[in-house]
Amino acid sequence: MPSTTAPASSLIQPLPEGPLDIVGDVHGEWGALQALLAHLGYDRQGHHPQGRRLVFVGDLCDRGPDTPAVMDWFCDALAAGHCLAVLGNHEVNLIREDAKDGAGWYFSERFERDQVKYAPFAVATPAQRQRYVEVCQQLPMALERPDLRVVHAAWHEPEISRARQLPLGSALQNYDAFETDAARLARDGDLLARMQAEKQRWPFDLEDGAEHPPLLPAHGERELLKQMRNPLKVLTTGVEQAAAAPFYAGGKWRFTERVAWWNAYDEATPVVIGHYWRRFVLPASQPVPGTGMSMTGNTEAALFAGLPGTRWHGKRHNVFCVDFSVGARWSERLRGITNPAQSQMHLAAMRWPERTLVLDNGQQYPTTTA
Repeated sequence: MPSTTAPASSLIQPLPEGPLDIVGDVHGEWGALQALLAHLGYDRQGHHPQGRRLVFVGDLCDRGPDTPAVMDWFCDALAAGHCLAVLGNHEVNLIREDAKDGAGWYFSERFERDQVKYAPFAVATPAQRQRYVEVCQQLPMALERPDLRVVHAAWHEPEISRARQLPLGSALQNYDAFETDAARLARDGDLLARMQAEKQRWPFDLEDGAEHPPLLPAHGERELLKQMRNPLKVLTTGVEQAAAAPFYAGGKWRFTERVAWWNAYDEATPVVIGHYWRRFVLPASQPVPGTGMSMTGNTEAALFAGLPGTRWHGKRHNVFCVDFSVGARWSERLRGITNPAQSQMHLAAMRWPERTLVLDNGQQYPTTTA
């Protein structure tokens, strides 16, 4: 198991003093990032004339048309001291060499499979891949200062406490150790045998959105075991519970669902997160050509049902999800919507301490707690 000895430098790192601009999940949308930075007043290198700093909530990569451009810019800006970032689940996939949906820009084994939804997309060179891995391996899980906390998916105190005990740069090592422990627990019981029996009854690929599976309880149990036994996975993908019915999200059928952990968050310090595919304006269901699925607000929309895009949420109205689904612009492109001005998906930033929301189309909104 991972070490529990308190290190001098932790996976939970300090935020710098001064004004910040906290940017949501970019997901390889280079054009949206350039537009947002311009509206926020940054130059092309990420420097702000008033000394503001950029903070990224993770998931810089995957799904968009030019992840290498995003990552090259980010690595340069990070090295220059113009920005900070926390690990998102997509960066975790990258450093673990876990080839998931939308990562064909990086993993050759995903290239052909990702053509249907995401093409055309730029592909990283071997040298670029090496650089991205080295940089992402040194990113923290969360950032904090007395007036603000930033994490990709969940500020959940038991997992935050575990991460505090792990040294900066150890995310890969410890993530894999937690995964190994969950796999051991699955092997020690009859879980794998039950999963195999479910596969025989329903033999289709879980990434096939056109083949709707029945509820597969053993698959859900395995997902939940991997999720909740791994504190670093909780911080980057959220708190989960068994789902009442299967649903398609993130490129595969799922049997666990995310929990609105913020409804139990009872601390005074505000938290800004990404990850949850919030929508600024929730549209009607739209079919996505060639995928066998529809693009609604997906299951995450239920977490924000009835909540305006400018509203803080949670028990104390002090948690804000700044991910407004720019990573789903691929679905609009498949429907022929190529003009960013017509997009219903946005890249957004929370200006702190102003608490103003800025979208990549230049619109700005004061946020509210009621």
